[in-house]
Amino acid sequence: MNKEELMRKAIELSIENVANGGGPFGAVIAKNGVIIATGANRVTPQCDPTAHAEISAIRMASARLRTFNLSGCEIYTSCEPCPMCLGAIYWARLDKVYYANTKTDAKDIGFDDSFIYDEIELPADQRHLPSESLLREEALEAFRQWTEKTDKTTY
Repeated sequence: MNKEELMRKAIELSIENVANGGGPFGAVIAKNGVIIATGANRVTPQCDPTAHAEISAIRMASARLRTFNLSGCEIYTSCEPCPMCLGAIYWARLDKVYYANTKTDAKDIGFDDSFIYDEIELPADQRHLPSESLLREEALEAFRQWTEKTDKTTY
């Protein structure tokens, strides 16, 4: 499939998902033009705030390919990824992101992520969500063990 066909599939998934009680978002992960995985936004039906289309597609692609590294794959998403999905796309090492609707289009229908983008820029102690570091010295033990481990799988 070419990139327009793959994007049309992501858009089709987003439209179908609205009819099926989900949000207006769909995603496709492809490798060499072949669909590896698809996803749709199921936040409200699954009561899962992480059930975004891109996250669902990444999970399915990783399971199918049996790897956490999706290098060699591309993602086609019906809307510019939110901060969570963008982070997951980077962690999954996808080669490229194609998107249709923009984050401004999403904002115009009530899916506004600008607050999160703004919060990320702030130091932790200035964010709206209170946070506090606890037991750092105890937690560093896991990091020390990881650093010393010789048979680890790095990612």
